[in-house]
Amino acid sequence: MQEHLTHIFQRLKAILKAYEGPFTPKFDLDSKYDLWSIKNIEIAGRKRKEIYFAGLIIQSKYVGFYYMPIYTDTDLKEVFEPDLLKLLKGKSCFHIKELDTKLEKQISRALKIGFNLYKARAWV
Repeated sequence: MQEHLTHIFQRLKAILKAYEGPFTPKFDLDSKYDLWSIKNIEIAGRKRKEIYFAGLIIQSKYVGFYYMPIYTDTDLKEVFEPDLLKLLKGKSCFHIKELDTKLEKQISRALKIGFNLYKARAWV
């Protein structure tokens, strides 16, 4: 099981790594990876020095894919295709237990949409 989850993690990490440059990882480990925009910004009147974009973590039975743009724009939920949406647990964490090319494409698409949202708001 752990080997299977590590494989999923590595495949998803490769997709997220494409966003390094505009985003910076705080954790780049074998079981945890995340991306942050390190920039002075203001969100809803609050000044911040950084904002979380997306991340991965291997849990005991799944790989958690965290997608933070959903917090800034709840309408983004509508862009998720049913295969991906059914894996959403809570507000921003997807539990990935199996990964095929169709799901990879859906995750890639969500990341692109989220990146464009952050870019439009000058958060990257």
